Amino acid sequence: MKSKITDKFQITIPKKIREKLKIARSDALEWKFRKGFVVVEPVKNSFLNYKNAILTGKGDIGDDIRTARRNIAKKSR
Repeated sequence: MKSKITDKFQITIPKKIREKLKIARSDALEWKFRKGFVVVEPVKNSFLNYKNAILTGKGDIGDDIRTARRNIAKKSR
């Protein structure tokens, strides 16, 4: 597969490559040199691995705010 470099040194990543790397708009790529080759790897946000890991239910925002304020006050003593 080939990509053409534009006047602004931009390239289009072929669809098959985007799908294989599971990348989308606003994702980042890291460019590295290895043994005379350029290697391009997607930068993965590790915090996304925890998506839906914590189960939550209905809460009381007023109670949550009071608890947070108490915890902050305890830390500042």
